Amino acid sequence: MSSVTENVAAAGSFAGDQPSRAGRRLSLSWLGAVPFLGYVGLFLLLPTGIVIFQAFFTPDGQPTLANVNALTSSIVIDAFVNSIVLSAVSAVVGAVLGALLAYMIASGPPDGTTRRLWTAAAGVLAQFGGVTLAFAFLAAFSQVGLVTLALNNLGANLTGSWLGNLTGLIVVYTYFQIPLMVLVFLPALDGIRPQWREAAESLGGTNWQYWRHVALPLLTAPFMGAVLLLFANAFAAYATAAALISQGGIIIPLQIRSAITSETVAGQENVAKALALGMIIVIAVAMTLYAMMQRRSARWLR
Repeated sequence: MSSVTENVAAAGSFAGDQPSRAGRRLSLSWLGAVPFLGYVGLFLLLPTGIVIFQAFFTPDGQPTLANVNALTSSIVIDAFVNSIVLSAVSAVVGAVLGALLAYMIASGPPDGTTRRLWTAAAGVLAQFGGVTLAFAFLAAFSQVGLVTLALNNLGANLTGSWLGNLTGLIVVYTYFQIPLMVLVFLPALDGIRPQWREAAESLGGTNWQYWRHVALPLLTAPFMGAVLLLFANAFAAYATAAALISQGGIIIPLQIRSAITSETVAGQENVAKALALGMIIVIAVAMTLYAMMQRRSARWLR
C-alpha cells in the first residue's frame, strides 16, 4: 500500500512540475515584433536621439546651450503659441464635428453600405493632407480661386489672403481633422451597448438621463483622448502649412524650415534641432495624456 501511495505522489509531483517547467521556457512569440521594433528604432528612436543630442552642440561639435536658449526668443515663443492655438482649435472643432458625424454613422446598421462608404471616405480624407490639400484650397479659395471668383462675380469682395494666416491654417487643418476623428471615435461609440439604453428605459430613465448618467461619462475619456491625438496630429503637421505659406514662420514647423534653409544666417541647423526638441516635449506630453485616456476608456468599454 505504501508503494502505491508513493507512486501516486510521485506521479502527482511529476505532473505538477510540468507547468512550472513549461512556464520557464523562453517564449518566442516576441520574435514577430522584431521587424516592427527595428523599424521604430531606426526611423523614430534613432532620429529623435540624434535631434536631442545635437541640440546641445555647435555645428563643429562643441557643447553649447545657445541652441536651447533660442527657444526663449520672442519669435520662437510666438511661433509656439501659434502652433498650440492652431492645434488646439483645429482639434476641438474637428473633434466636435467628427464626433457628431461618427454618431450618425454609428446609428446606422453596423454592416450597412452607408457605413462602409462613410468610413472609407474618412480613411481617404484623413490622409488627404500636405501639398495636395494646400493646392485644393488654393485652387478654390485663393485670389484667383474658383470659389473666390464666383463669389466676387456675385458682388462679394474677397481676396483669398486669409489662407496665408493662422485663421486659414485652422480652416485647412480642420479639413483633415474631422475624418480622423471619425476613425478614432467610431470604435468608442460602437462600445456603447444597446442593452444599457434598454436598461435605463426599463428603469424609467429618459433619453437625457441615459446620456447624462451613462453614455456621456463613458465617452468622455475616449473623446478627450481623441482631442489629444488630433492636437498632436496638427502640431506635427508641416507640408500643408509649408505649401500655403512660402515666407515667414508663424508656426514652429515653419520656423524649423527657416533655420535649416536660411541663406542670410548660416549654421542654424542645430538651432532647428533645438526647436524640434521643444516640439518633441510638447508631443510627448500630449501623447502621454492620450495613453492615460486610452487606458481609462479601455477599462470601461471592454
